[in-house]
Amino acid sequence: MKRRTLLAATAASGLAAMPFASMAQAYPSKPITVVVPFSAGGPTDALARILCQRMGEALGQQMIVENVGGAGGTIGVTKVARAAPDGYTLSFTHMGTLAVNIALYKSLPYDSQKDFEPVGLGGTNPMVLVTRKDLPAKTFQEFQAYVKANEKKMQYGMAGIGAASHLGGLMLNSMMKVEVLEIPYKGTGPALNDLVSGTFDYMVDQAVNVLPQISSGNVKALGVSTLKRLPQLPDVPTIDEAGLKGYEVTIWNGFFGPKGMAKENIAKVNDALARTLADATVSKRLTELAVDLPSKEEGTPEALRSLLKSSIDKWVPAVQAAGVKPE
Repeated sequence: MKRRTLLAATAASGLAAMPFASMAQAYPSKPITVVVPFSAGGPTDALARILCQRMGEALGQQMIVENVGGAGGTIGVTKVARAAPDGYTLSFTHMGTLAVNIALYKSLPYDSQKDFEPVGLGGTNPMVLVTRKDLPAKTFQEFQAYVKANEKKMQYGMAGIGAASHLGGLMLNSMMKVEVLEIPYKGTGPALNDLVSGTFDYMVDQAVNVLPQISSGNVKALGVSTLKRLPQLPDVPTIDEAGLKGYEVTIWNGFFGPKGMAKENIAKVNDALARTLADATVSKRLTELAVDLPSKEEGTPEALRSLLKSSIDKWVPAVQAAGVKPE
């Protein structure tokens, strides 16, 4: 009995001496899956891959981008909402899935403000009004007059209901007070190809998508959606300064985790994101793509939560007023 007591006491003493870290590994201890709720090759996917590669290095674990598209991004976002809140499944998505979709779908399988933990803002994409190269208008003022005079014959293209290009065109047409036939496509690529070939008249899409076509002379750029001109297009005025006062449409992208993700894990991912955005190589690459990088204050989880709410307040009434329905 004495020998057994001694062995038990020795074992207990050994367990007590073991460091906590060896019993519960520090986060992250395995790769992190980042769900992009859109097909590969789009602007959100491209931004996610640039960020995740460097963030993985900062975290010491690979961040694997998984494309789960469909239903305006709701399928991929729902997957994250239902994932374990252990920090190993995140979403990188744009405002459409969490703000605009509230107005598009009668019953979403998630609550944008209750089912997710904001982690950090990855960047904001400006948009550009582009037209077929043979459209008579050479300035935004001429374009606006031309659309109003030919309203019933005009067509604008977009990459699907709820897509960034749909929102940009929706807001533009609404503020110009015109009703123009919309041509939905399954993705930005096919839409841009048809604009280049002159199948339809114009579209408002993210700068990262249209800059190559503008520089090649395949389309004309008549206005940008931000309140300041883009360094990449210094000679193209903002739509606001060109006469459509108050027009401003930008598409933000951010990281979100499932509700209940530990604050310390959120802080680690957010820190990796901040370090990545501060990296000279990464920031140069994103600037070339016309991505507007967040400031330190804009990059916090709390700031992203506020941005989500303000986006819901802006876009839900606008989409509902336009009577837009999902495909």
